[in-house]
Amino acid sequence: MRKDVRILLVGEPKVGKTSLIMSLVSEEFPDAVPLRAEEITIPADVTPERVPTHIVDYSEAEQSDEQLYHEISKANVICIVYSVNNKKSIEKVTSHWIPLINERTDKDSRVPLILVGNKSDLVEHSSMETILPIMNLYSEIETCVECSAKNLKNISELFYYAQKAVLHPTGPLYCPEEKEMKSPCIKALTRIFKVSDLDNDGVLNDLELNFFQRTCFNIPLAPQALEDVKNVVKRNMADGVRDNGLTLKGFLFLHTLFIQRGRHETTWTVLRRFGYDDDLELTQEYLLPLLKIPLDCTTELNHNAYLFLQSVFDKHDKDRDCALSPEELKDLFGVFPYMPWGPDVNNTVCTNEKGWITYQGYLSQWTLTTYLDVQRCLEYLGYLGYSIICEQESQAAAITVTRNKRIDLQKKQTQRSVFRCNIFGAKASGKSGFLQAFLGRSLQRQKMVRETHKSLYAISTTYVYGQEKYLLLQEIVPDFDFLSDRDLTCDVVCLVYDISDPHSFEYCAKVYKQHFLDSKTPCLVISAKADLHEARQQHSPGPAEFCRKHKMHPPQAFTCNTAEPPSRDIYMKLTTMAMYPHARMCCVGTCNRCTYCLCQSLLQSGLLRSVKTRLYTAVNRLRRSAVELAAFLLLDQESRLGQQVHAVGRVEESVYMEASANPAEHRHVTQGDAKSSGFWLRASVGATVFAVLGFAMYRALLKPR
Repeated sequence: MRKDVRILLVGEPKVGKTSLIMSLVSEEFPDAVPLRAEEITIPADVTPERVPTHIVDYSEAEQSDEQLYHEISKANVICIVYSVNNKKSIEKVTSHWIPLINERTDKDSRVPLILVGNKSDLVEHSSMETILPIMNLYSEIETCVECSAKNLKNISELFYYAQKAVLHPTGPLYCPEEKEMKSPCIKALTRIFKVSDLDNDGVLNDLELNFFQRTCFNIPLAPQALEDVKNVVKRNMADGVRDNGLTLKGFLFLHTLFIQRGRHETTWTVLRRFGYDDDLELTQEYLLPLLKIPLDCTTELNHNAYLFLQSVFDKHDKDRDCALSPEELKDLFGVFPYMPWGPDVNNTVCTNEKGWITYQGYLSQWTLTTYLDVQRCLEYLGYLGYSIICEQESQAAAITVTRNKRIDLQKKQTQRSVFRCNIFGAKASGKSGFLQAFLGRSLQRQKMVRETHKSLYAISTTYVYGQEKYLLLQEIVPDFDFLSDRDLTCDVVCLVYDISDPHSFEYCAKVYKQHFLDSKTPCLVISAKADLHEARQQHSPGPAEFCRKHKMHPPQAFTCNTAEPPSRDIYMKLTTMAMYPHARMCCVGTCNRCTYCLCQSLLQSGLLRSVKTRLYTAVNRLRRSAVELAAFLLLDQESRLGQQVHAVGRVEESVYMEASANPAEHRHVTQGDAKSSGFWLRASVGATVFAVLGFAMYRALLKPR
């Protein structure tokens, strides 16, 4: 919406232009009227729309044509004043003033016009019969007002309508000739309807209508008011209401009715709340809110943003298969002016067996967009209506800016959830296969991907010490002489070479020595295509010796030519290295000084082996003893029960006494023994399982280090 309004009054001499302005300001008819009034500014707190208004007068006697043309170019709305008792001034409206104004304004952005019939106090008849054909002939005429500067009749209304013509213009919304809304307005209102349809059932129920009303006008609708609105739509449109909710056709009809009844401000309030400007385009302020990102910081989606995206996914996953079919994806992006995701996205994130993007892949792609291009992410969230649905000031509330990476290195811990791994390697070394294997795709499945649909990125989740993290892999095109800063900026480096190509490792060694030798970025060497015959690398030293020399992890063998989905252990290791880059100088078991080496030495020591052997022996003995004890107690119980039955057979007269005295006593003792034996049996088994699991967890935690 405009920050101010500039109103220009033009017309023939002596029609009362200056009198209208002075009557508005002084609220009385002036005794002496000058040839021209000075420019007047009405403060925002005085006007109904709370917008400063500038009123400019024109005098043919005091101003030149050039000055008139200049004022026409600056005006937001022009009032053509005529005298209702002067037919010549009415004829001049169409013969002189409207053609003059149209010549000085662009055809695509015509200035709204208001016809003002002054001196209505001098006649008893109305000039509307003469003016209505003129209004029908020129679409740029917003309205006509008859007034009297002398009697102060309709003076305030005149300037209110002038202000309204600028702030709530009819032109972009409605076509009077065809008596229907224009296509840009229909398109904007359709998007607003889809965003407000929270359950995507094609109708706005009472809860959604109330949320829409509260969002746009800050007050909910009373139940009776809701019913009245739906009844109005029902009476005029058969399919405007369905299942006691407002359909899209009913929603559009309602706004058409508002416009036809002169309530443009209602529709404009809705449009502007959802980010539209006077040209019915989403504003840059709405789509791209200000977000400051310091150097060496990254951007991630916060928890509320993920909840919102989850609700959007659930809203469009109609078959509840946790994946988006092409039709569902098209429906989801129906509120966008274009399709934001291309076919390469299906090779960037996880998909199901049909090639549809899964829930995990959907969130991964949003995470990728936020990390690589946060401005585009803000734009996408704006199309989805994040700030409106989540009742936030802007989409910037969905973004978390991480702290500087140097601080993470100093504190030796990070709060980030997304880590970037750049993959370097010579041509045909297996980089693309390594990317696709991260998404669970074997070599056979990768061969089915079209060349035009391939992606240089792959993103998915990994778990590091029970924490879910996103690992973003980017394949760097092998052009050693033109590696940009963006290619070299990452959290962990992956150097891939083909073990069957004797010249493949040379490129990796050059990249490392040129760019990462003195860097704090951890590096990992991957021996790709491990299913093929290994050739001796021509580079000296070889991969293993090179890694040992530069205190790197030994080369990790990898292949995606398997029947089962490729192992994800290597990706977990990359994520761990990215999370803990300060530990990159720890060697792989050779220095006997770092924590890693000490733990490895302890695990391989003879003392620990003897302790493990004795522990296993003790546990096995305890288990055998528990089993023998349980068997003995069960045999003892059976023998006692046999003696009781024999005693009862011999003494039939005292069977009730025996049942209520001695046998009960014996039976009670036997049950206690059984319970005791069962308890010790369970305790021994539990202790055994606990000991084994504890030791296994200890080994698992130490292994990645």
